[in-house]
Amino acid sequence: MAYALAAASALAGIATVATITGHSGEAYGLDTVVSLLYIDGILLLLLAVIVAKRLAQVWMERRRGTAGAGLQVRLVVLFSLVAVTPAILVAIFSALFLHFGMQSWFSERVNKALNQSRIVANAYLIDHRNNIQTDALAIANELNLNAPQLMRNKVLFDRLLSTQAAVRSLSETVVIDSGGQILARAQFSLTPKLENLPVDALASANQGRIAVLDSENDDRMRALVKLNRFIDAYLLVERFVDARVNNHIDDIKKAVSEYRKMESERGGIQVSFIIIFLVVSLLLLLAAAWIGLNVSTQLARPISRLISATDEASQGNLDVRVEVSEEEDEISSLGHAFNNMANQLENQQKGLLDANREMDERRRFTEAVLTGVSAGVIGLDSEGRLHLPNRSASELLDTDLDAHKGDELANVIPEMAELLAQAKSQPNRTHQEEIELLRNGQSRTLLARIAAETIEAEVIGYVVTFDDVTELFSAQRKAAWADVARRIAHEIKNPLTPIQLSAERLRRKYENEITSDPETFINCTDTIVRQVEDIGRMVDEFSSFARMPQPSIKSENLSEICREAIFLERNRTPEITFNADLPKSDVSIHCDRRQIAQALTNLLKNAAESIEARLSREHDQGAAGEIRLRFSLSPLPDDGGQAAETKIVIEDNGIGLPEDRARLTEPYVTTREKGTGLGLAIVRKIMEDHDGKLELDNVAGGGARITMIFNNFEATDQPPKAASDDDDEAAIHATMLGGENR
Repeated sequence: MAYALAAASALAGIATVATITGHSGEAYGLDTVVSLLYIDGILLLLLAVIVAKRLAQVWMERRRGTAGAGLQVRLVVLFSLVAVTPAILVAIFSALFLHFGMQSWFSERVNKALNQSRIVANAYLIDHRNNIQTDALAIANELNLNAPQLMRNKVLFDRLLSTQAAVRSLSETVVIDSGGQILARAQFSLTPKLENLPVDALASANQGRIAVLDSENDDRMRALVKLNRFIDAYLLVERFVDARVNNHIDDIKKAVSEYRKMESERGGIQVSFIIIFLVVSLLLLLAAAWIGLNVSTQLARPISRLISATDEASQGNLDVRVEVSEEEDEISSLGHAFNNMANQLENQQKGLLDANREMDERRRFTEAVLTGVSAGVIGLDSEGRLHLPNRSASELLDTDLDAHKGDELANVIPEMAELLAQAKSQPNRTHQEEIELLRNGQSRTLLARIAAETIEAEVIGYVVTFDDVTELFSAQRKAAWADVARRIAHEIKNPLTPIQLSAERLRRKYENEITSDPETFINCTDTIVRQVEDIGRMVDEFSSFARMPQPSIKSENLSEICREAIFLERNRTPEITFNADLPKSDVSIHCDRRQIAQALTNLLKNAAESIEARLSREHDQGAAGEIRLRFSLSPLPDDGGQAAETKIVIEDNGIGLPEDRARLTEPYVTTREKGTGLGLAIVRKIMEDHDGKLELDNVAGGGARITMIFNNFEATDQPPKAASDDDDEAAIHATMLGGENR
């Protein structure tokens, strides 16, 4: 196939050159040349692709030092020179012949003859135009002289037009108005239908000129002139042009136009012919190169195969084999030896691959186990750099550890730097430590362990394991504090009532009997009663935290609970502005009304105290206090539309929350001087008992944002009920009970 393509390319190139140089141009013509050029182009593209691909292979083989590649290059160069030399010579002589031939085509004599022919043709047309203008003007003058008689006698008008048409050899003589209506016409008209007159012709006639018009087919010439003695009348005359003369004129114009076009494209024609010769030369060159490539391949194929097979074997492809010919010679013996060597190497490689596959399966099993465990696991190299973290480690640390592979552990997790240093100093034991992490305002307690991995007393890496024990430690602290609170409440509450009753009894009995300093006596007894009441409230908080009653769950209107809590806090702190954005419809949830009211009252009271602390710190120079309460309703995913989520968001512009705000919900953790640290702990316990969540955050620009999230509410379309005075009093009583346990 390749040889046939090369032979066809050579024949097509020779035929194209022969046709263009004129040896057989008369026999073939332009269509043959175009067809040959198409064939040359197709063959050139095919050969170019094939030769380029083969040359690329030869070039790559030569760069790799493949045997036979140099021989292939030399043969290709030789064949190319043999093929392209005669083609270049033919192209040069053909270009010279074309150049001198075109100089004779565009000589001064040919140019002068064509110009004279064009002038004669134009003179004939100008003479014909002048004649019809003269005839039109003469007839118009005749009609204007006899205008009164002609306007009264149409027959006389038509007869006069017929006479003038016959005398002057006109094919049409007609009088029309500006709308194209015929007023008079020669009797023997040779034109069956009048053509529409251009607007510019009428305008020219109105200006007193004679408008000369050519027909669409250039076979007639018309003249239009205005009849001044008539009202809205124009004379239109027409005369046929001799068809033979007209054809000769058209031929002359066409010949001159083509000559001018060829003269303007003279350089382009020469360039086109040169390009064609170059294409043919390139076609012959590619054909010769392809033949040279194939011949050289046949000569160097055995050595190239053996060396290529050796290269592939050296790169790891042990399946390669050398095709050995049936002839018994040195190259065949070398091929047999190579095939035997490749068989031995392949068997050894299979054994190694099986061993590596088993190790890889063990590695994947280990990674799968690490991915499935909830604890964080990080593999370190001997220098303490990350190389194998599991997904749980990234989640617990809130960091994409995969993006930090290769980084030192001390730079990624500074909190573990000291523990890693201990493991490096004592690699023969496991080191354990509780680590406090602060990420995005959330504090976590991790129980971390680091063990060194050694082989023959040499450390090859470290394994870091850790788990989040925040909730575990929090639960332990809550249990311990609950037990302490229960004991304190039991030990303190018993004597409080007798103390208070005794102080009140002393005041009633001896208030009138003491005359020396009765005011001091009254102040002392009032102080005893007041302090006992304060201690009683503190004991109530201890009791409430230590023994939180089980919630009595039933359907309640959350909007109404919020309004009651806001009403109470607004009365307690009238200097603070409360903005409540509550839904127009009732929002019903299943909850314990008293506990939710207690939680809301506690949060609103905290917000008010935060604002008071800010105003006290700023000496009442800052912004006015404001507390905002709003609802946020949204459906929960994967619940089929049956369940939804509601949020109560409370925002203030107070002093805000500390950075480790997550610990504020633990017992006895507070930032206020007189706070007990039980308020938010009780609120969190209430939310957990209602299968909800409590989120603490700061507001941009200052202040805190507390979010209570409920997962089981039912929205109704009933309008909210207006709270009566009795309802407000009941709400105040309920929330006061809750506030005392804060």
